[in-house]
Amino acid sequence: MRFIQTLQNIWKIQELRQRLIITFLLVVVYRLGCQVVLPGISVSDLNDLQNFTNKSGLMQLLDMFSGGAFSQASIFALGIMPYITASIVIQLLGMVLPSFQKMQREGESGRQKLNQYTRYLTVLILCLQGPAYLINLKYQVGSGATMGVWTILYLTIILAAGSMFIMWLGERITDRGIGNGISFIILVGIIARLPEAMIFEFVSRLPGDGMAQGGLVMFLVEVVLLFAVTVGAVLLVQGTRKVPVQYAKRIVGNKQYGGVRQYIPLKVNAAGVMPIIFAQAIMFVPITLAGFGADESGSGFFAAFSDINGFWYNFVYFIMIVAFTYFYTAITVRPTQMAEDMKRNNGFIPGVKPGKKTAEYLDSIMSRITLPGSLFLGVVAILPAFARFFGISQNFAQFFGGTSLLIMVGVVLDTLQQIESHLMMHHYDGLMKDGKIKGRTTGSAY
Repeated sequence: MRFIQTLQNIWKIQELRQRLIITFLLVVVYRLGCQVVLPGISVSDLNDLQNFTNKSGLMQLLDMFSGGAFSQASIFALGIMPYITASIVIQLLGMVLPSFQKMQREGESGRQKLNQYTRYLTVLILCLQGPAYLINLKYQVGSGATMGVWTILYLTIILAAGSMFIMWLGERITDRGIGNGISFIILVGIIARLPEAMIFEFVSRLPGDGMAQGGLVMFLVEVVLLFAVTVGAVLLVQGTRKVPVQYAKRIVGNKQYGGVRQYIPLKVNAAGVMPIIFAQAIMFVPITLAGFGADESGSGFFAAFSDINGFWYNFVYFIMIVAFTYFYTAITVRPTQMAEDMKRNNGFIPGVKPGKKTAEYLDSIMSRITLPGSLFLGVVAILPAFARFFGISQNFAQFFGGTSLLIMVGVVLDTLQQIESHLMMHHYDGLMKDGKIKGRTTGSAY
């Protein structure tokens, strides 16, 4: 079979084999660390924390991105998200502050400075999130965990060290493994929750169970729908609009340069998952003020925007995602710069004058393809709420859309693309019989 032959080809390439083994071993280290509980936390404390996590949609979301370490009160409980947050802040500063823009243009030296600032900001965020997590843990587990000031201090150091160690693991995967390490760790954390969620959903559909009914047929329908949603997410991630570019002929000596037609791939979803992340960050504010969504007796504004399955939460969430998609696309895709680079390299779009007319043409295309892309992204983001409305359990519904699904699709495509590039480099067939795998142009999940 072709699949078995492809696996054999992968194993024959020594460098690729070593990278896969190193990636697997580092992932095992990460998963083992997720099971190491903080000092002073007992089994009964963990049961109380898990019960609280299952009642709150926000807590379930945080638990998913930490690979279950959040509800386990693990040394990796804060996960990699503080680093992601710091990276987003540094990226936004690079769009508004001239000093950060200068570092972005300095090449490798500037990138190293930005990485150093990102690490410093990550430590600062950890120093804020660590005590917040521990204080919340103290109230949720009751009197089982006695936490004084010094206890919170040294546990915060442990949590910060755990997150920084995860960041180090991600960098090692990037350097010596396969794919973007940080994105791969997020992927592992999300996938780690999938088997448990599927088993829980399967058991709840069994006849005679006291929870959701419908039998095994409904479970099979849910699996088919999950597959269809995943296919739609793949189309969203890979969808591009190819703009033809013709380069003028140049004769240097006895050789001819240019004269070929190439394409500029404008992505339908150029913003990636960033609009969802921005919208979630804002939508989490009412939940946080309402007590992390745990207060079910609230009413009015906080009650409406604390229910992640409610109408008003998802309606505003959808509108914000569409707006942020346009905003982030506008600041990342710059038609004027693209037109200038094209003109500098003697390139032009057939039928369009170089310079200002080319920039206007590219801008009009981006405006047209961003609208369906933003609407599709908004629908994918609120699909978990629809899944929950039709009786699917909260844990399993989270895989029907949102950030988790887009991250899984994007990271898997990037990893497969790197494996395929190694195969093609050694003159083997790719992973697919027809065509090549197209990964994301961003190279990371955030």
